[in-house]
Amino acid sequence: MPGSVRAARERTERSLVLFGLESSSSLVGAALLVVSELVANAVRHAQQSPEAEVTLHMSDHLLVVCVADLDPSPITLADTDRTPGQGLRTVADLARTYGGDLRIEPAGTTRGKAVIVRFILPGGTP
Repeated sequence: MPGSVRAARERTERSLVLFGLESSSSLVGAALLVVSELVANAVRHAQQSPEAEVTLHMSDHLLVVCVADLDPSPITLADTDRTPGQGLRTVADLARTYGGDLRIEPAGTTRGKAVIVRFILPGGTP
């Protein structure tokens, strides 16, 4: 869907600012890149699911970004070495930069999947 990535980035940035993060921080930049990559992957590869759902959760020490789609086609972390655009590898590397990780899980009660990226918040972040 044209504009999906941009719209997801804009909404994510607004939410992160509402969470109390500085929009110019490297963590927000990393989270926005993660959302961009994962939404672009969903739009490009999840042919049977034209929509992706982005959710954000923040606690005292953790920021969690989740992008879910309804496409039943599985992806695995092993795909990070084989995907042409290296999007998942980039996402995994960004998560590791902040002490976090990337997981791929079934999308709750739906037939799709969720890509979950966790960032450990640096000291001084709410």
